[in-house]
Amino acid sequence: MISYQVVEHGKPLQKVLSETPRPQGTEVLVRITRSGVCHSDLHIWDGYFDWGGGKRFYVKERGCVPPFTMGHEPFGVVEALGPRARGVKAGQKRLVYPWIGCGKCAVCKAGQDNYCVSGSRYLGVNRAGAYSTHVLVPDAKYLVDASGVEEAYACTLACSAITAYSATGKLPALGPKDEVVVLGCGGLGLIAISVLRAKGVKRIVACDIDDAKLAPALKQGAARTVNTRAPDAAASLQGAAGALDFVGSPATASLGIAALRKGGRYVLCGLYGGELVHPLPPIAQRAIGIVGSYVGSLQELKEVVALAKKGKLKPPPVHTRPAAEANAALEDLKAGRVVGRTVLDFETAS
Repeated sequence: MISYQVVEHGKPLQKVLSETPRPQGTEVLVRITRSGVCHSDLHIWDGYFDWGGGKRFYVKERGCVPPFTMGHEPFGVVEALGPRARGVKAGQKRLVYPWIGCGKCAVCKAGQDNYCVSGSRYLGVNRAGAYSTHVLVPDAKYLVDASGVEEAYACTLACSAITAYSATGKLPALGPKDEVVVLGCGGLGLIAISVLRAKGVKRIVACDIDDAKLAPALKQGAARTVNTRAPDAAASLQGAAGALDFVGSPATASLGIAALRKGGRYVLCGLYGGELVHPLPPIAQRAIGIVGSYVGSLQELKEVVALAKKGKLKPPPVHTRPAAEANAALEDLKAGRVVGRTVLDFETAS
């Protein structure tokens, strides 16, 4: 099989030819046709997350040690099954749920693999991922039928859409006049707008520092946009019932929390980096909630796929590139040149 691997953090990915694994037990081998490129891949590529104040969390502490294959938005074809694998057949196309836990702890048994507390097996994070022609999946239950959804868009449902969907579920109960602020209109922010509209939310405020990303936000269904570099940006966001932060920087956190009305909720998804410094009394006095949200459960992915199949989600712009351009795709994403999502095409990998 062919993989594009991190051989040294911060250095270009290297094309590696290795033996294709053979599935054992309940394992399923999936031949990858499409693999999404996510912003969190940049942190894994660099080798660390910025915790602010000069502190860093190094991904090697989570098991991501080079040589390593990134990629946690896999879509492909079932190629081979282990002797105890059930539920799929060779030749079937499937979306792969990548947030695979240990399967033994309490949260995994409750269907929350994405919150696994012991030995998680997240594809592309601490297990070999989908920047590869093949991925080994522990069990067929992590394969989701997304037939009817365009493949390049379908693969993005495994991270960007499920993350946005799970985050919207953490907002407070919303009335018809309540506004929800979406901070960051990259791939996650754009699909979040579509998810909110599918849930009946109409007063959506799309925020970004780049006007080029605000224009597609209106097409996705935002009621209005705010360039957060504008001097009146903070004032124009006051009274929001909720804020979804898909950037995760000190600036966006401060803006999102300040925008909330009493009883509002700020949901943090973005991993840009930094630290939050906020006075404690106003959190209680305003009865606001500050909540983190990390990807989503297998059940939530199935719900997202169901919405996509019914045509209730409007796909953001999706740009497909040959897998051999993985490095260029990462560089473009890092430089902010991507509007929507980038997907690697592995059908032409050779």
